[in-house]
Amino acid sequence: MRRPLALALAVLLGAPAAAVAAGKPTTLRADDIATAERLRDQALRDDTAWNFTEGLTTEVGARLAGGENDLKAREWTIAKFKALGFDKVWSEPVTFPKWVRRSESGAIVSPHPQPLALIALGNSPGTPTGGLEAEVVAFDSFDALQAADEASVRGRIVFVNAPMQAHRDGHDYGIGSRVRSRGPSLASQKGAAGFLLRSAGTDHNRLPHTGVTAFAEGVKPIPAAALSVPDAEQLARVLARGKPVTVRLALDCGMDGEYAGANVIAELTGRREPDEYFIMGGHLDSWDVGTGAVDDAAGIGIAVGAAKLIAALPERPARSIRVVAFANEESGLFGGKALAAKYADKIGNAVLGSESDAGADRIWKITASVKPEARGAIDQIAALLAPLGVEYDAAAPGHGGSDLSEMHRVGMAALSLYQDATRYFDWHHTENDTLDKVDPEQLRQNVAVYVVAAYLAAQAEGDFGSAPGAFARKAP
Repeated sequence: MRRPLALALAVLLGAPAAAVAAGKPTTLRADDIATAERLRDQALRDDTAWNFTEGLTTEVGARLAGGENDLKAREWTIAKFKALGFDKVWSEPVTFPKWVRRSESGAIVSPHPQPLALIALGNSPGTPTGGLEAEVVAFDSFDALQAADEASVRGRIVFVNAPMQAHRDGHDYGIGSRVRSRGPSLASQKGAAGFLLRSAGTDHNRLPHTGVTAFAEGVKPIPAAALSVPDAEQLARVLARGKPVTVRLALDCGMDGEYAGANVIAELTGRREPDEYFIMGGHLDSWDVGTGAVDDAAGIGIAVGAAKLIAALPERPARSIRVVAFANEESGLFGGKALAAKYADKIGNAVLGSESDAGADRIWKITASVKPEARGAIDQIAALLAPLGVEYDAAAPGHGGSDLSEMHRVGMAALSLYQDATRYFDWHHTENDTLDKVDPEQLRQNVAVYVVAAYLAAQAEGDFGSAPGAFARKAP
């Protein structure tokens, strides 16, 4: 039965037209698959992503959200997007609390005096004038702190020494990030004067890892800092000698009002369905240490590299392709939340999305959250990625990545393109997050993966299931 006749009968019989279309598979045309294969191979020889990453980290450098380079980074990115030939470039406001770092230091005062390499956590308040000096109480995990008697914590500096190991999927970051993000608030609730953690990292360099923490509503913020891994181990050895240990912290940092930032968005406008789009990108902000190369200049560079290859085709794809440089991911996904709030009512237009935010080493796995009728199209995309060494787990959900997880929460169909995180947490949020950690060959493999996904999603006959609330139960 031809579609117009089927729709007419549906109306006559009182059935909604959508019910007629239900179950129709999303498909990819053979010539589009052939084009995607050519794009994939071209990406392995293209250096657009490298050039973008090199330029942002060299000409702007570190990009603390709300800091002196925030506006400079946005202006640089807008100019670069325009120079690369996107059809549209614009920004959308994102407002967030501004945190500033001025200086920090720490030391063991007794029984064995020595300096400690540490760094304040984002959202930490400063110490009182003259610093904070208190006895240390140690725990080996978040759970141990949670179980502690308040009397053992009150008035002391809590130290949580929870190690992380390197893994391809980076799963131990769940250990470190839990301690960092929730530990200071928990310690404050129990009456602690300050908080130290073993850095959420897998290296043994004497470079501490910063990152954000958050204090629950009504909980008094306390000074909080991360020790480098060698310094955490040193402090643990001093504590193991059985004598009371006193530490002094001097943190000059804190909240400083609100800041008006922005997401920066670039678009290749689709020739047939311009309001529908595949979305990808990375976050423009970084911490104020290093130059934010692997976290996350490379993520934007990967998306830009993929889009530039598609832009060079004889005609635009059927749907639009959007690249987003997100504002202030590091302190709480502010850019992603703003984007999701703005587009929630029309989330169906965001047909599929994935963000790069785990470095620049090879993508090794793809997963997806899509409607059942689109699973076959994802199978075909995955088949094109297999020669790049990308595994496909058809049973596992996708979430879209850091900021785009917020779009997924409100109903966007999502891919997860997993980068090899074995090395990532050696450098994450440290002075060592610099351009030399980006391997150009592995970066090009990332672009090859993204260009296949972006192009085929933009060309697909049918959608992937994006709709308000469509994946609410599957979102992380």
